[in-house]
Amino acid sequence: MSSKSAAPETAATPAPPKSKKMLIFIVIGVAVLALVATGALLLLKKNKKASEEGTDDEEPAKVEVDKKHPPVFVPMEPFTVNLQPENGEQYLQIVLALQMSDAKSGEEIKTYTPEIRHRILMLLSGKKASEIATTAGRETLAKEIRSEANTALGYEPKVSKKKKAADDEEDSSGGPVIEVFFTSFIVQ
Repeated sequence: MSSKSAAPETAATPAPPKSKKMLIFIVIGVAVLALVATGALLLLKKNKKASEEGTDDEEPAKVEVDKKHPPVFVPMEPFTVNLQPENGEQYLQIVLALQMSDAKSGEEIKTYTPEIRHRILMLLSGKKASEIATTAGRETLAKEIRSEANTALGYEPKVSKKKKAADDEEDSSGGPVIEVFFTSFIVQ
């Protein structure tokens, strides 16, 4: 009989209490997780607000054209470069003028002329004659030169949000260089 009564007593005895250390680790883990999530949400809200307002200190102000004054053109000295080889050696010689948004920008660009010339020379030397042989190719080249000049002046090119997948047109209001005009264009 004693063996029968011993079995129910062991089943009714309470299990030993769980360690308090495990409970403390769980509470600390939940608290740390809550702090990290709160910090991430605050950071996301701050970035979203800054992007909506567009008040980044590094981004230059949008350039507006003054229609009351005559246009300002800054002529550049001739560029002569070797093109990428296709059918033997070919050369490109161009003379261009940059249309500026205002006279102040026209004067400012003179300070950056060495960097602008470098960027344009690097761009031109990477082209093939077949790329710039058509009118569309020359228009694309003019847009690329405008983008390089504006980048040298500290204005990053802005890609239109409503662009087509294959069309990478840049926003023309991205800097003080409004347009690039070729006054001479020779491929030999």
